[in-house]
Amino acid sequence: MPAEYKTALFKAATYSRVLHKSKQGIYDELTAVDGDHYTPQAAQYALANLEADYNANALAAAKYSQTALAMAPEEIRAHLLSAEGEKFTPSEVTYAMQRLNDYK
Repeated sequence: MPAEYKTALFKAATYSRVLHKSKQGIYDELTAVDGDHYTPQAAQYALANLEADYNANALAAAKYSQTALAMAPEEIRAHLLSAEGEKFTPSEVTYAMQRLNDYK
């Protein structure tokens, strides 16, 4: 296995665990020319081998948007789904929005 694949997986785990990124968000960070600049193959390997709970990441991102950014619920939903925002899937966003007020 190329060293690039191992470091991409490490970076992906950090993006998931610390920054609570979506799967697409992690891929975009890993392959960004002005970012990590990993090859698409290394990024795909990282995502295929990453143990991540994207529902939990979506919920963490939603809670952050609510508390730190003072966003309203529909604004949070749009931000989580947006291609310019967090890029979570509709089911991940639904999960997060249903549980957003369970934990304050």
